[in-house]
Amino acid sequence: MSYHSLRDAVNDLERNGMLLRIREEVDPDLEMAEIHRRVFDRQGPAILFERVKGSPFQAVSNIYGTFERTAFLFRHTLDRVKRVIELKKDPTAFLKKPGRYLGAPFTAISALPSRNWFGAPVTYGTTLIDQLPQIKGWPMDGGAFITMPQVYTEDPDAPGNVMQSNLGMYRIQLSGNDYVPNEEVGMHYQLHRGIGVHHSKYNTLDRPFLCSIFVGGPPSHAFSAIMPLPEGLSELTFAGMLAGRRFRYLRRDGHLLSADADFVITGEILKDMRKPEGPFGDHLGYYSLAHDFPV
Repeated sequence: MSYHSLRDAVNDLERNGMLLRIREEVDPDLEMAEIHRRVFDRQGPAILFERVKGSPFQAVSNIYGTFERTAFLFRHTLDRVKRVIELKKDPTAFLKKPGRYLGAPFTAISALPSRNWFGAPVTYGTTLIDQLPQIKGWPMDGGAFITMPQVYTEDPDAPGNVMQSNLGMYRIQLSGNDYVPNEEVGMHYQLHRGIGVHHSKYNTLDRPFLCSIFVGGPPSHAFSAIMPLPEGLSELTFAGMLAGRRFRYLRRDGHLLSADADFVITGEILKDMRKPEGPFGDHLGYYSLAHDFPV
């Protein structure tokens, strides 16, 4: 089964008794996060918040909350992807076990990113940043954050080449501090990361550093953004393999959009501007303090 959207995955989890709906209104300021943590600590189900205070949109959490549920989401593709990764790491494995790896090249080729020329649901409407669920996880957080974004940038040495792009997960601060509401968001990343390498290159060029932030979409997309992949295997191809369906994208005004995302935030990373980002309650058990990061 290939998920075409996050909604497909939510429905599948619910059919199999792995998702809980909360129909009462829930406040994204601390309350949602506390509910999530308590359910996660008990290895409970995924959670669909149907009514998020201050937002017209629903939110889902904890879909990767247990190893078993994560394996369930990728149950139809995990073994095939494992074979491709094994072969990528050690091409001689094909000579040792040709039967095991015979289909691996087809798995990889059939998962290459596919451009959509005729629009996609993600383009059917627009909204403002402050209309998204403004989720604040801890009392001292500097504002609301997207904690599982997929941040897409392209190498300026290969503009338009999706196979040399970077899809990473770097936290995004939506509000608070000195950010201009609905116009600026905070970007938290280090220069040694893929996006940081792109940033350093753009600093030497007289070209805008375009960026797209995908929220939601099939579960494989967010998962791919955090994976330490073998050299030469793009995150978009890996997302396609893990989904059993190519990563579909389109272009608008120079930006690449994930056709299957729930939301896409597009903009330009300002090469010479920094603003305080944070504090942020880190998963390691302490607050990352406010420091200057890109906008």
